[in-house]
Amino acid sequence: MRLLNLTAAFLLLTLTSCAQKDAPAANPSPIVNTPSTPSAPTVTDTAKKLVWSDEFDKGTRPDTTKWAYNVGNGVGGWGNNEFEYYTSDSTNARIENGNLIIEARKESVGGKNYTSARMLTQGKATWTYGRIEVRAKLPKGLGTWPAIWMLGDNINKVGWPTCGEIDIMEEVWKEPNVVNWSAHSKMLNWPMGTQKTYKTIIAGATDDFHIYKLNWTKDYLQFYVDDTLYYTVPNDGRGTDYYPFVAPQFLILNLAIGGNMAGFNVDDTIFPVRMEVDYVRIYQ
Repeated sequence: MRLLNLTAAFLLLTLTSCAQKDAPAANPSPIVNTPSTPSAPTVTDTAKKLVWSDEFDKGTRPDTTKWAYNVGNGVGGWGNNEFEYYTSDSTNARIENGNLIIEARKESVGGKNYTSARMLTQGKATWTYGRIEVRAKLPKGLGTWPAIWMLGDNINKVGWPTCGEIDIMEEVWKEPNVVNWSAHSKMLNWPMGTQKTYKTIIAGATDDFHIYKLNWTKDYLQFYVDDTLYYTVPNDGRGTDYYPFVAPQFLILNLAIGGNMAGFNVDDTIFPVRMEVDYVRIYQ
């Protein structure tokens, strides 16, 4: 996920000035078919306690005690040249058959040609360390950009990327079924070309549900799909400018259309298109 400039003023923006970000086009990470060599233990601690969850099995709308919404079209700094207007409407975010549906639609709102939803736990819940699990099925279609990610709760004070960002899952249909993982910090981020990032093909990511999992400690970030570890970002001891992931973060779920990472071609025959989420579970 990427922000759009490096100015000092930009680093003072609030969350509404922060959005998804894309990998540098000049130096893309390789697509490979095998897991990375882990730099930390690969065994997840299954004894950890469930401290927060949403099973999306009640009612027809997301629980407002757990989720807030970003609403708008990205004007004012946040966003990445995306084509959607984010709403809190039931057409874009609702519960169906025990799943959260985040649906993008072709309709003109707020100067944009598409609508979608971006849900977040900011102001509702944050976590420091633990295991974050999101079971989801990703959308199909050129122009889609689903994401499961986290931002530091201090973003309103220190801005991005100093707050830290953890991308648990990003996928764009111009590379179907290729899942991206990234971590961004003050000294390791995409505008500088120094971000920690990795991507690989996950067969059936857009056909089946998979568990996108982050195992987060003071020493490392481990990124899994189901029970396979694909990427590890270690804390190398250089301080919070490099590894700010020692403080609370909140969770974001969204489906963007078009933009810097997804590209600027959209197949209008795919709409409405959706990301489905079975559950979100946080263990500590």
